[in-house]
Amino acid sequence: MRTVIIGGVAGGASAAARLRRLREKDEIIILERGDFISFANCGLPYYIGDEIKDKRMLTLQTPQTFRTRFNIDVRVRNEAVKIDPETHVVTVHDLEVDKTYDLLYDKLILSPGAETIRLEIEGIDLPHVFTLRNIPDTIKIKAFIEEKKPKNAVVVGGGYIGAEMAENLVKAGLNVTIVELADHLIAPLDADMAADVHQYIREKGVALHLNNGVTKITENAVHLQNGSIDADFVILSVGVRPETAFVKECGLALNHRGSIIVNKQMQTNAPDIYAVGDAVEVVDYVTGMPSFVPLAGPANKQGRIAADNIAGISSEYKGTQGSAILKLFDMTIATTGLNEQRAKAAGIEYDKTYTFSTSHANYYPGAENMSVKILWDKLSLRLIGAQIVGYGGVDKRMDVLATAIRFGAKVTDLTELELCYAPPFGSAKDPVNMAGFVAENVISGKMKQYFWHDVDALPRDGSVTLLDVRTQTEVQRGKIEGFRLIPLDTLRDHLNEIPKDKPVYVHCHSGLRSYIACRLLTGFGYDCYNLAGGWRLYESVMHDRIVPPYICTECK
Repeated sequence: MRTVIIGGVAGGASAAARLRRLREKDEIIILERGDFISFANCGLPYYIGDEIKDKRMLTLQTPQTFRTRFNIDVRVRNEAVKIDPETHVVTVHDLEVDKTYDLLYDKLILSPGAETIRLEIEGIDLPHVFTLRNIPDTIKIKAFIEEKKPKNAVVVGGGYIGAEMAENLVKAGLNVTIVELADHLIAPLDADMAADVHQYIREKGVALHLNNGVTKITENAVHLQNGSIDADFVILSVGVRPETAFVKECGLALNHRGSIIVNKQMQTNAPDIYAVGDAVEVVDYVTGMPSFVPLAGPANKQGRIAADNIAGISSEYKGTQGSAILKLFDMTIATTGLNEQRAKAAGIEYDKTYTFSTSHANYYPGAENMSVKILWDKLSLRLIGAQIVGYGGVDKRMDVLATAIRFGAKVTDLTELELCYAPPFGSAKDPVNMAGFVAENVISGKMKQYFWHDVDALPRDGSVTLLDVRTQTEVQRGKIEGFRLIPLDTLRDHLNEIPKDKPVYVHCHSGLRSYIACRLLTGFGYDCYNLAGGWRLYESVMHDRIVPPYICTECK
């Protein structure tokens, strides 16, 4: 049997290797339009920033290693230009000799990936404007920086790749600005969790233009809907779309985005054709709705599943939940599942909590705080999403939360997880446990919450009591107007000054002391509400809203 695979990298290369391990005698052919069959596309920005110094490290497999180890025929610079599902023929253009030939297949796997979206604006084809998708792109960008020595770089798009590129261009010695059409960086984050990211990246010297789009690029500037920026180097990173133009005429089912529609076996509507990776429509694991999530991990799994089914092994892809992580200088940003926007779009009645925990025991040197936000379905209590912004230890906490979502855990199950503890690595009450404890308190009614977006609407006319239980020293660094200071440790001595017939809205720095205050007040018959995430979150969001989006606080 002959299986032809169109496209390498994550999905196609994984499918080929898996299929060979299952069927030694089959003929397997990979067609790859480019020069590289398997490369670390997630590592490309780090070569530009000199974190990865040897470009050979970006190449995971070569045609020669595939041939030697797996007996797979890899044909680079061979582009599939037409597919005929009826005759089982792929028409291939050999770019090396500029000739076309037909290739018969018994089974076909499509792994064409996604292409970078290019804006339809003036100046998009200027020689200092680049996109980053593959190794040749990376080499061109690196050569341009070394030869032309640009000074002012603009990254258009503030997603994962855009943020990584900004970091690495700073390390390459450029002045860097990110332009983002949305109101915050990293779309899977909610805006409140992105506020810390904005403050941090500004401190690192990166200017931000948020809520702004590019209208034109010239030799020395990027022109925006509001203003312009000096630029002699531009990276476009506004997203990707499935690269499926060549399959539109062959009768395969595509959705409105151009993604190939597949079943759980990664099989298209043509029985002998499978599709994997960034070109396919996936099911959102949490909502069960169609989605587009171009990530390397899911692509690898899909390649394996397609190979299994071709080899006669029943295997299903059960959906993508979008677990992702980003290193931004020393900060770590991680997400999984749904954010608030997607939960609302899916019609889920959800609740949320914020916690602020240390990466390990705070008495052991080097402990760093992380902000944790979790969402759960109010009806089923199922954990549906999580976001963490911090430094050390973020990755392992997010992996725990991603696993909990994958196995359908309730948010209250987080309280029962027995996680590894020693002072250098964690706390006896791990940040994941703490998130569960807070959620459990909300669900059981032990704690009523209000949120940062509720604060400004609270009446200041005396109809409610607004209480700040931080210390005097903390208040001197900033406060919410209208809140009366009564430090937690003196609260019992001032109960006679707090009316019992009015709701009490309490806050502290992170939400922990104000929770203790609320339990104390509830014990004395008060109706008490705790500010989720505390002053720290409120101040971060409010500060982010008043800082002009184009100001770099360090470099302007």
